[in-house]
Amino acid sequence: MVTLRIFPFFMKKYLPLIFGLFTTVNSQAQHLEWRTGIRDTSYSSQSDFRSNKKKYPDIKLVQEQKLPGVTEKRNLVYAKAGQRELHLDAFTPKSTTRTAAVILIHGGGWRSGDRSQHIPLAQHLAAKGVASFTVEYRLSTEAFYPAGVFDVKASVRWLKANAKKYNVDTSKIAVLGFSAGGQLASLVGVTAHVNKLEGDLGNNKYSSSVNAVIDIDGTLSFIHPESWEAQNLSNVGASAMWIGYPRTERLDLWAEASPDNYTPESTIPFLFLNSSVERMHAGRDDFRKNMEKKGVYTEVVSFKDSPHGFCLYEPWFDPMVNNITSFLAKVFK
Repeated sequence: MVTLRIFPFFMKKYLPLIFGLFTTVNSQAQHLEWRTGIRDTSYSSQSDFRSNKKKYPDIKLVQEQKLPGVTEKRNLVYAKAGQRELHLDAFTPKSTTRTAAVILIHGGGWRSGDRSQHIPLAQHLAAKGVASFTVEYRLSTEAFYPAGVFDVKASVRWLKANAKKYNVDTSKIAVLGFSAGGQLASLVGVTAHVNKLEGDLGNNKYSSSVNAVIDIDGTLSFIHPESWEAQNLSNVGASAMWIGYPRTERLDLWAEASPDNYTPESTIPFLFLNSSVERMHAGRDDFRKNMEKKGVYTEVVSFKDSPHGFCLYEPWFDPMVNNITSFLAKVFK
């Protein structure tokens, strides 16, 4: 009888603890084989161009070019992650007054691509009076989430620490990203006061807060019913390799990495520049509704019959640049 009385007590008090310990340990089994340490070169502007040229034979990949009135400084170190240097390139207008600034974050599925992707855009924005900085961040072959978030936030702090040198108005800083970079830009924009996503890289006496976000076809949610991940739970895609877990595990991290999770606290204006690839816009309309309920400005510009990588090509590049500068002028007036 004693045994029978003790067993239910044991089950009630200790089994949940044992089960919780087991699931915690089990859920922390990140897929380290995805972190290869070998650079993934499968995606680049050139490879994207070759792919899209088949369907859009008239497109032209916008190339780097020296533009009048723009000063360039390349391969600057903005932070160190251990011994790993993180670099950016600066493109600034020759101006006698403080200018708005934008940090540009490349795409490539958090796994491939590099900051050269947006050098043409940075050059053209600088020519229109906006200081522009193309940043690298650690990709998923090197480090899982949230390392890339820490890196981009460190670049914001670096910019604030060096604002005088680059003639930047620190009340007018935007982050812009394409695809995976758009997700990062959005997440950085809405989590300025989320301590666990700050990291400790470089210039820590400065804030990582920004004043506007420009999201070019970057996902806003990994858990929204419209998201690719929610509709393809068993698939291991680029986002899983970035998080370090399949979508069937660690839903808390998938939610944490979703920008739309932070709309209750955010007051940052957003510009969405969108292709005709609808799956890239999952959760956007709900995100906008939540922001606009609070009177936060959001804007959508859609480019009809355009590929996901439209921002790299004419005929969409010049209109896009004008959309960006118009948005910044509106929110930074």
